[in-house]
Amino acid sequence: MSFVRARKLAFLLLAVTVATIVMLGVVGAQGIAFLRIGTGSAAGTYYPIGTLIASVISSPPGSGRCESGGSCGVPGLVATAVTTHGSVDNINGVSKGIFETALAQSDIVAAAYNGTGIYAKQKPIQNIRVIANLYPEDIHLVVRKGAGIKSVADLKGKRVSIDGERSGTRVNAIEILNAYGLRLKDIKAVMANPNKAVSMMLGGELDAFFLVAGYPVTAVTELADLDIVDLVPIDGKVAEKLIEKTGYYTRSRIPEGAYKDIDVTPTLAVNTQWIVSENSTDELVYELTKALWNPKNRHLLDSGHVKGLLIHIETALKGVTVPLHPGAALYYKQIGLLDD
Repeated sequence: MSFVRARKLAFLLLAVTVATIVMLGVVGAQGIAFLRIGTGSAAGTYYPIGTLIASVISSPPGSGRCESGGSCGVPGLVATAVTTHGSVDNINGVSKGIFETALAQSDIVAAAYNGTGIYAKQKPIQNIRVIANLYPEDIHLVVRKGAGIKSVADLKGKRVSIDGERSGTRVNAIEILNAYGLRLKDIKAVMANPNKAVSMMLGGELDAFFLVAGYPVTAVTELADLDIVDLVPIDGKVAEKLIEKTGYYTRSRIPEGAYKDIDVTPTLAVNTQWIVSENSTDELVYELTKALWNPKNRHLLDSGHVKGLLIHIETALKGVTVPLHPGAALYYKQIGLLDD
């Protein structure tokens, strides 16, 4: 290498180093923090909702002031949605510090905190806290057309996916099967996440699958557009008894038009909650809560996903049985939603 080329290369490396130092100095001066939101499968609802919440609460350095039309998130915060196996995975992840916050079903959150249900044989997970109740999740029982499945009882002997071991869907699927007098031994149980369930349905390897998510769900939309699936109702006296027995199921309806050529379908629903570790600082959680409910972020919730339309401050505490994080509680007290 000639002396001139070596000198040019050295100068270029020096320039890049200086630029990097300057850039890092700016970031360091302004302050930047990263936050992960545990969600679910990319084919479900948690991931797009988690991505939506990340956009609402983020405000990276240089975003501009909220009052001036810039980001109305937490100053210096960059939040990202992380795909997971679902509610059980998310609760464990927050508890162990794998990620800072997560979405989870209200029934699974309560079971984990109280050591009941699927957590009855293990130590309660009591280091989780709630930021807010978000929206209802509908139980989808998706069946292959031509499989002869018109009711939950018809699942007997069929190939049915109940999702993975660490998902809330699996818990709900087993509860519903049991309510209709079926046990896992009565079906050909398959443990597949929504993505795999879609592939198996397309390949003719599956007759039905359970999915708990806010409609419309990508996994169901893809199959409905191909006219190969239908939805089975979960209603009647059996559903009513399950509602009374558990306290966390509610009546719901997946409307006509949510999926191509599928009529309105009565079903059950649980709620989605945004959870966080008790070790998160009061200041951070207060700012997260404030950003989520900032009126200037309303347009992001309304336009980001259909379920975003259902995320409202009026239902922020609905169905919350696990303690709120003190930072979130402080915000709700300040706006008069929570008494002292």
